[in-house]
Amino acid sequence: MSTATITAADINKLRQTTGAGMMDCRKALVESDGDFEKAIDYLRKKGQKVAALRSDREAKEGVIIATTTADNKTGFITTLACETDFVAKNSDFVAFAQSIIDVAVKNNVKSLEELLAANLGGVTVADKINDQVAKIGEKIQLTRFERVDAEGVAAYIHGAYRMGVLVGLTKNTPAVLEAGKDVAMQIAAMKPVAVDADSVPAEIVDRERSIVTEQIKNDPKMAGKPDAMIEKIADGKLNAFFKENTLTAQAYVKDASKTVGDYLKSVDATVKVTEFKRVQLG
Repeated sequence: MSTATITAADINKLRQTTGAGMMDCRKALVESDGDFEKAIDYLRKKGQKVAALRSDREAKEGVIIATTTADNKTGFITTLACETDFVAKNSDFVAFAQSIIDVAVKNNVKSLEELLAANLGGVTVADKINDQVAKIGEKIQLTRFERVDAEGVAAYIHGAYRMGVLVGLTKNTPAVLEAGKDVAMQIAAMKPVAVDADSVPAEIVDRERSIVTEQIKNDPKMAGKPDAMIEKIADGKLNAFFKENTLTAQAYVKDASKTVGDYLKSVDATVKVTEFKRVQLG
């Protein structure tokens, strides 16, 4: 994208996403040829604290439901999106969203496509959704389906169906499942990117290392410093990122004197989180 094709709407969108100033957003888009993800990285490399784009964000309105099977070994999250909060808060719409996830549980559904094709009241879920579109007069879509399989799965719904979390665990005792709900609340509040440092995707590690390295190089105090020193400082910043952004290393929200990992050990010395899913409207 050339400078001429970067519009005021593009700049405003980046401002809304990051909270950065208008001129900074314009320059970031110019330097990044209009690529929003690269523009966010550009702003961060210049030392600005900005909000990151997240894949767990959904349509602005709708209903997110998280639930598990009766044996707590499989969890599901579905997002039924609509255009207005008036519809999203309607009890009939919430009940319709619940009926869809009930179909997922009953049929052990593995994918969004499979769920849309599943039977609900004698027709497919997709057809039922089309019926609701005709009835309500808004665009309605089943936009997200997530599934977690583990020895134990805990589910949590937050904020009047605006967020759903699933947590996979290596055990299935009542105490562990109850702890799993606490961990799900932690995930809802603190938005970790992975279970632990070892499970952070390589592309996120590479991206963060690139950003912190650039931040260090842009610090006037680091002018002329050897690469080995810069790399050592970058390692420290990356470790701080892991501590703040990986689940088991985060401070536990109900007791900041311990990490989430410590909390889980206090419940069961051998239990581990295998994976989690977090889906949010907005």
